[in-house]
Amino acid sequence: MSLSRLLPDSTLSLLARGYAWLPDRMRRTTGPLVRARLLGKPTVALRGPEAVRFVYDERHVRRGPALPEPVKSTLFGHGAVHTLDGEAHRVRKAMFLSLLKSPQNIAGLVGDATAAWDEAAARWAERERVVLFDEASRVLAGAVCRWAGVPLKEAEAESAARDLVAMVDGFATLGPRHWRARSARRRREAWLASLVEAVRDGSASVPEGSVVDVVARHVDADGERLDARTAAVEILNVLRPTVAVCWFVAFAAHALHRWPEHRARLAEEARTGAGHGFGGAYAEAFAHEVRRFYPFAPFIGGLAAADLTWRGEPVPRGALVLLDIHGQDHDPALWEDPYSFDPRRFLDRPPERDELIPQGGGDPATGHRCPGEDVTVALLTALSARLSLLEYDVPEQDLRIPLRRIPSRPRSGFVVANVRPPG
Repeated sequence: MSLSRLLPDSTLSLLARGYAWLPDRMRRTTGPLVRARLLGKPTVALRGPEAVRFVYDERHVRRGPALPEPVKSTLFGHGAVHTLDGEAHRVRKAMFLSLLKSPQNIAGLVGDATAAWDEAAARWAERERVVLFDEASRVLAGAVCRWAGVPLKEAEAESAARDLVAMVDGFATLGPRHWRARSARRRREAWLASLVEAVRDGSASVPEGSVVDVVARHVDADGERLDARTAAVEILNVLRPTVAVCWFVAFAAHALHRWPEHRARLAEEARTGAGHGFGGAYAEAFAHEVRRFYPFAPFIGGLAAADLTWRGEPVPRGALVLLDIHGQDHDPALWEDPYSFDPRRFLDRPPERDELIPQGGGDPATGHRCPGEDVTVALLTALSARLSLLEYDVPEQDLRIPLRRIPSRPRSGFVVANVRPPG
């Protein structure tokens, strides 16, 4: 009998402790892995670059079958690329790579986002105070829809942003946040499925090469086009994670408030044009450190594809295999003084692929690593630089970031007052 089957179920403990649950278990474990039970299933948890390569090897772990229904009905969508493995996954993933790894496409999206940010910042100056998390989500929603070929009237941007945020905010919880996420997904899938059908029958047109155009024309591994609903799911899998960068923007503001010494260096770099308007080397290092330091994804999981062995320890076929993302990004074996916020750690060398894994690990071309990670870094780099140039007051508010809440963020959303855009 598996040792994991003899352990008490840890699901309630995970819900109670959030991001801290798995790192705490790792610290208390003397062996090479943690054994537990989640939702009644034998579970093992691993950490480290070697573990990343082990987990992302499809001969060892299959990601698709491990996704629970609540996650598919909120975060990813049924039939999404995340639910596939093998050749079906590689063919679908190639579509995303063509859209999200192109430097030209990334520059186009960042350009749209920074222009939208500058327009919004001018409006913030006319208001007594704004919640940066909410404002960033609206900026990003409008920019990514325009870039992706999704028609979105200015009056619709707020509701679209709210729905795209809800899908992320409610995937790992029970109660009202979760049901809002389900409702938001149903609403936005129907909206985009109608758009795909209109593009296909010629009653609507979108820019050639845009996200909507590419997804509507995509032929899957079975030689068939995606049905309209699945196409809508995959369009959302470009829109949703782009809008989710608002979490990192709020974290960036939090970091600049707690450690204001970084603002001057970012602002000086931005003023001198070192990044050609999109942020330079220090802004990119700052973006990497925000992604490493602050909580986002706690872990990823898959099912053992066969009876396996990890560093001499048996991993039975069908066991849930977790990769401790939050713990690895704070592992003292990988990061000097990991609970200090220090962008300089990324100035000397870029992050190693399987060391820094806030959005998963492995090779995005062959595995399940997020294909939009370069987009996230580019957007956060550019918006962090612009944030450093923005003058504002930070009124009294609750800036705690609760580790029990997944995904977490500053409780207040980071409120700023008396905004003064750069001249």
